Amino acid sequence: MTPQEFRLSSRAQAIKASEIRELLKLVGKPTMISFAGGIPDPALFNVGLFQEAWRQVFAGPSIAREALQYSTTEGYLPLRQWIADHMAGRGVPAGPDNVLVTSGSQQALDLIGKLLLDPGSGVALARPTYLGALQSFSAYQPKFVGLDAPQPTGPDAPRLVYLVPDFANPDGATLSRAARHNALDRARALDAVIVEDGAYSALRYDGEDLPPIAALDAAVAGIEASRTLYCGSFSKTLSPGLRVGWVCGPTTLIRKLTLLKQGADLHTATTNQMVIHRVASEGYEAQVARARSVYRARRDAMLSALERHAPSGLRWKKPDGGMFIWLELPEHLDADALLQQALRQDIAFVPGAAFHADGSGRNTMRLSFSLSDEAQIEVGIFKLCSLIGQQAMAKAVNVS
Repeated sequence: MTPQEFRLSSRAQAIKASEIRELLKLVGKPTMISFAGGIPDPALFNVGLFQEAWRQVFAGPSIAREALQYSTTEGYLPLRQWIADHMAGRGVPAGPDNVLVTSGSQQALDLIGKLLLDPGSGVALARPTYLGALQSFSAYQPKFVGLDAPQPTGPDAPRLVYLVPDFANPDGATLSRAARHNALDRARALDAVIVEDGAYSALRYDGEDLPPIAALDAAVAGIEASRTLYCGSFSKTLSPGLRVGWVCGPTTLIRKLTLLKQGADLHTATTNQMVIHRVASEGYEAQVARARSVYRARRDAMLSALERHAPSGLRWKKPDGGMFIWLELPEHLDADALLQQALRQDIAFVPGAAFHADGSGRNTMRLSFSLSDEAQIEVGIFKLCSLIGQQAMAKAVNVS
């Protein structure tokens, strides 16, 4: 039997590679200016604090043995307490039992899909939306419905509403306070669970902090009566490599997710949890402040370069935080075709169709400013805008 003849499930047959992950395999050249991945700048990692945390974890035989041993599926208790306190500081009255530590928030999305979705179940989400969420939920064969479309009712009503309310991946959009209340009202009317992805919420550069949807939900009747599952992560603030995230929500749902995680990986790596706990306890706020300062400057550099170099017909908005600027090209341009030419000029970005469940948005692209310094951003945006202008002119000539 050849690999092509294996009897795969319909779910496995439908799985597609992440366009971002495949693209990142191509952008390792030293000369490449990559606006592709939403990747933290490794120069910002507090290596010294991590080294000290590792030293502390292995400083004595007792704690070292704990770090090397199996742990509970729910997660390392001191870390869950830190996360609960962090959530409480954001208005979500959580305790450790409301927290499940996951292997990155990506695992949280997968577990939630497994918990809530059957084939054909409705998932309401923004257009565009996070590619990783589309991948996670697609494995359970749902029907995706745009939040801006009429929502089915009755048995066909969405079971899950997925939102990235702060500086969304990919378009950088932020939901207003009123929009967050409206999302809650809609979820209650549909009897759906809200999955709130807070991966970028710490990276605000402008404007006032807005309460998480989970906080607005819990304010009505407490966290145990809420319908919001908040997914958090240390990847964009402390370290993506240790793969530590969390889900916070009512204990009824957290317990079910814990059972599903037992079947997936038993628990997130004990040592990683212990190290992240020490680093977060010692330096979370300082690290977030440093990242905000650096990324704010890079966002402003990219916006300034676009203002100076963009040809007519390009549209974008200033994000209040996060890592991304969403660029809309003239309707007749295709970002996938443009990418192939950009790569030959050592410029990388992510075409926007990857972020649409229906494959639309072919004239859009996501630009990340987190990994490139201001000088690289200036060169990269100049070259990209020049290429877009050339393509627009060529298209216009062909049409005429």
